[in-house]
Amino acid sequence: MSRATIAFLVLPHTNLLDMAGASQVFSEAKYHGIDLGIEYCSFENGIISSSNLPLGKLQHYKKLKLKKGDYIFIGSADIRYIFSRGLNPDVALLNWITTSHSKGVHVCAICNGAFLLGLTGLLNGRNCTTHWKHTKTLKEKFPLAHVLDNILFIEDTGIYTSAGASSGIDIALHIIGKLRGDYFAYQISRELVIYNRRSGGQAQQSIFLGFRNHMHNGIHRVQDWLQENLDKKPTIEILAEIAFMSSRNLTRVFKKETGTTINEYITLLRKERIRELIKSPDITRKQLARLCGLKSEKQATRLLNQLQG
Repeated sequence: MSRATIAFLVLPHTNLLDMAGASQVFSEAKYHGIDLGIEYCSFENGIISSSNLPLGKLQHYKKLKLKKGDYIFIGSADIRYIFSRGLNPDVALLNWITTSHSKGVHVCAICNGAFLLGLTGLLNGRNCTTHWKHTKTLKEKFPLAHVLDNILFIEDTGIYTSAGASSGIDIALHIIGKLRGDYFAYQISRELVIYNRRSGGQAQQSIFLGFRNHMHNGIHRVQDWLQENLDKKPTIEILAEIAFMSSRNLTRVFKKETGTTINEYITLLRKERIRELIKSPDITRKQLARLCGLKSEKQATRLLNQLQG
């Protein structure tokens, strides 16, 4: 896979949380081995955040050379700037965004960044969203857009939009999952102490990131070990040692913290692994069984039938 570039288009009076949350996800992913370029650009000099933090001089967006598979993130800004005459981008900026998208660059708008994206015409005929306070206004300003309420984020043919604040983290993790897989995205969310990755409202949540909305270190260690050693056949005694507790206590605490039993959790992990493995046309049932820690091909076939049923 070629190196992807994440380009943040920073608006005047930008809201730091919206931009910084997504930016931190990609920075963490890069630190853990994914080949990413992270760039920051704007169309004005001397950007100051909505909380009056000077951000210094950013490179002009025209200097970026983006290619198919890259991403433009349009940040949000103080809503007074968005709804005033301040948000009056020139045609060149709007053309840059639309031309980039036509070349295969994905475009993401966090929170009220959707209002700038709407000016490009790229929301016309597409499903989109923004902060819950402003979905009605987005509908009024861009009547050809299909504005959805009460969702965190949504993708429609290379156009991503999200709700406000921390939803920028959710959409960034979603993109990391697309670039390197859900398990890698789970690892990044764990590093950021985000134990419950939220879905956008349409895509199902991955098992690698589900059942993690707790802070029990022992249970997290067990979940990590199971996900990384699914081909093995662990006993409750081995898992109890990993959790630093007794077998009886592990069984009780695991159910209390995750809402499911250890065996049920392992079955869900195996189904997820099978779902990924069968993408290879040459995989055999014997290999499925071995890689998922199953005793027989018959067990692999049964789980496969449940996925396809």
